[in-house]
Amino acid sequence: MADRKTRLAVILITSLFFLWGFALNLNPILIPHLKKACQLSDFQSALIDSASYIAYFLIALPAGLFMKKYGYKAGITLGLLLFAFGTFLFYPAAEMRHFGFFLVALFIIASGLTLLETAANPYITVLGDSESATQRLNFAQSFNGLAAFLAPLMGGFFILSGKTLTPEEEQAMSSAELDAYLNMEAASVQIPFVIIGLVVLLVAVLIWRTSLPEIKDEEEDNEEMKGSILEEKNLVLGVVAQFFYVGAQVCISSFFIRFADHVAGVEEKTAAYLLSAAFLSFMIGRFIGTYLMKFIAPSRLLAIYSIANIVLLAAAVSTTGMLAVYALVGVQFFMSIMFPTIFALSIRGLGAKTKMGSSLVIMAIVGGAIFPVIMGQLSDVSTIQTAYIVPAVCFIVVLYFAIKNNSVKSVKLGASH
Repeated sequence: MADRKTRLAVILITSLFFLWGFALNLNPILIPHLKKACQLSDFQSALIDSASYIAYFLIALPAGLFMKKYGYKAGITLGLLLFAFGTFLFYPAAEMRHFGFFLVALFIIASGLTLLETAANPYITVLGDSESATQRLNFAQSFNGLAAFLAPLMGGFFILSGKTLTPEEEQAMSSAELDAYLNMEAASVQIPFVIIGLVVLLVAVLIWRTSLPEIKDEEEDNEEMKGSILEEKNLVLGVVAQFFYVGAQVCISSFFIRFADHVAGVEEKTAAYLLSAAFLSFMIGRFIGTYLMKFIAPSRLLAIYSIANIVLLAAAVSTTGMLAVYALVGVQFFMSIMFPTIFALSIRGLGAKTKMGSSLVIMAIVGGAIFPVIMGQLSDVSTIQTAYIVPAVCFIVVLYFAIKNNSVKSVKLGASH
């Protein structure tokens, strides 16, 4: 009976990895979609990412304090309720076709996701024997990758119409016709997001009714913290590298659909399916990268992958047609190991400062709120293709971090994003 309860708990906690991965990876679909429906500039549409990723920066510490006081199960339940509430807000936001309302909904969703991410990793490790904890964590993380693959695939099918008006077509329409078209575009998010909200609510009820072990925070091995955390130069450099990496990662996918249309005339539904394939290559790349680290030092592999991405982005910016699109797909493969590798290299050797250092590296996810806005602004004054210089510059910072860690022979990969 106990084994049956544990299996149910593992299934439910694993589902959280899928749910937050699915939600975050719908943003590349929402950016071109709401750009049409709400008649936005690239700069304005990039605020979709900002609304999501700024929540990680603002809510991470309050989430930790909440769970310290009320427990991880209460934190997970609250996270799921916020997640569901945010998805339900998409219905009135689409009805009003009000972009600010969408941003509020996205921030609420991401606030819920922050609570889920804060709790899920430690929870999955205690659900069963300690010997298989790492195996369970990697198994759960694989569902995060599956969600990244499925989100643009399903979002492209159920949300994107495949029709984008040219400026000439817009001018030829009467105000009533244009309004009807925009309302129809906005409405396509309503049913999918209500369904997501109902699924999330169901998981919240199941989590609340399931007996889960409570996790007690461990003391820092009686090791005394000496000196300021900011004195750890490699950690500070790692936080900066993670900030630039996450910014690059979000930029690459968020404007992919717009990029494919601009350089190769790929319509949005087909571009969404190509993005799904790119996310699949990301998932495959993580498995291959983990295997290669048996033979190549992680820092060296990080440097090689950074150089590969700089070269591929140079090709994406300087060529046209499907070659440029495929170059961008290739970038996803070479990004695969970057988040966990930067994370592990950043916190190595911190001792009693490890927990605080880990929090700082996670907070660097806020880069995903900053760089898409910069990229959107550059796109508005030039082209979306030229704007891909932004993630290329980000990978130069990652390369510098990898070179500075060249002497490190091995790390433990645990974090996922």
